[in-house]
Amino acid sequence: MQTTLEILTHPLLDTVRHGFFTRRGGASSGLFSGLNCGYGSSDQAEIVSINRGRVAAAMGVAPADLLTVHQVHSPDIAILREGNDTAPLSRQCADGIVTDRKGVAIAVLTADCQPILLADPQAGVIGAVHAGWRGALSGVIEAAVAAMADLGATRIRAVIGPCISQSAYEVGNEFMDEVLAEDAGYHRFFAGGPNGRPMFDLPGFGLMRLREAGVEAEWTRHCTYADPDRFYSYRRSTHRAEADYGRLISAIAL
Repeated sequence: MQTTLEILTHPLLDTVRHGFFTRRGGASSGLFSGLNCGYGSSDQAEIVSINRGRVAAAMGVAPADLLTVHQVHSPDIAILREGNDTAPLSRQCADGIVTDRKGVAIAVLTADCQPILLADPQAGVIGAVHAGWRGALSGVIEAAVAAMADLGATRIRAVIGPCISQSAYEVGNEFMDEVLAEDAGYHRFFAGGPNGRPMFDLPGFGLMRLREAGVEAEWTRHCTYADPDRFYSYRRSTHRAEADYGRLISAIAL
């Protein structure tokens, strides 16, 4: 079993510890083979704990200080201030965390949705966001930027990690109608697909929302659907009629 972690980083965030972890280097087996970090999967909880422990070690924090929230595709952000108890975070329904606290790593789990890591190194403020299409449409990105500003951030940089790309993201007309109901100009994020259905550009949409919020942003340009050796993908598992799927983790620390 391969035990070496593969951690993707980006120069835009090179002044803070961060990583978009692939599935390589984990203890899970079977459908979850690799670094499955999702307690919400049907993988063995003790194996997920081992995987999270490896991530924590790579981030330079104790396992208890690798912090995630209960993700629900919402626009809500958890704010962790210095001195706050971290224990309730894992039970808090939210889709991102922002903090100015040293000694912890904040993280999100994904399997096609966008993991977004944000930082203002000068202000000492970081964020981690889970942004699927629904969260992005309802404002989770802007909520994270606002929460970081409340902690003193003024010049935020962000990187979107591995997520599903437009070439793999076929959607229905009702999906497109819901997005266009917010702004007809969003039609530019849709293209015609091989089956006559729309194809949605999720990372392009995320980049637009970040940049319009005043954030310098890039995408790592990795597609989760297209690379099963490196990434878990909810949509790929659905197309393969698999019973479950693993969750990737992306983390950042001051």
